[in-house]
Amino acid sequence: MNLTDLRDLYRHMEWADALVWRAVFASSEARKDDRLRELFYHLHLVQWAWLRAWRSEPHEPIPTFTEMHALMDWGHSYYREIFSHLENQTEDVVSKTMTLPWAEIVERELGRQPESISISETMLQIPMHSQYHRGQINARLRAVGGEPPRVDYIVWNWLGRPEADWDSVKT
Repeated sequence: MNLTDLRDLYRHMEWADALVWRAVFASSEARKDDRLRELFYHLHLVQWAWLRAWRSEPHEPIPTFTEMHALMDWGHSYYREIFSHLENQTEDVVSKTMTLPWAEIVERELGRQPESISISETMLQIPMHSQYHRGQINARLRAVGGEPPRVDYIVWNWLGRPEADWDSVKT
C-alpha cells in the first residue's frame, strides 16, 4: 500500500464520515440513539488510537462522550491530525514493520503472537475498519427511521472525489 493510495482512502473516509454524520443529524430519532453514539464512538476511537500509535504517543486516557455533537466534533478533528501525519510520512517509513503497542492484547485474542506487519498495512486497516462500522451505522440509522447515504468508494470516485463537507452537517 503506497502513500498516494492511502491518502485517497483517507480522503474518502472523511467524506463518508461527514455524510453519515449529516444523515444522523437529519433525523431527530437518530440524534438521540445510544447505539448510534456507541458505534460512532468506536469508529472514531479506533481512528485516534492508531494515529497515537503511529506517532508513538504515550498512552493517555481517551475522552468519552454522552452528547452526539461533541462526539462528531472529536471525530472531525481527527482528519486535520491524520492528514498532517500522512504528509510527513515517506514510503520508506511506512514500509517498516510496526511494533504494536497493544501486542499482548492481540496475542491474547488470537491465541498466538501476531505476525509482523508494516505500518502501511496498519494504515490500510483504518479505512477498512471505518467502512465496516459505517455500514453498521447506516443499518441502525435506517432502523430508527433515518435515510442512510451512499458512501461507497466507487460513488466517491463517480462524484469526482469531492472533499468532505463538514459545514453541511446540521446539528
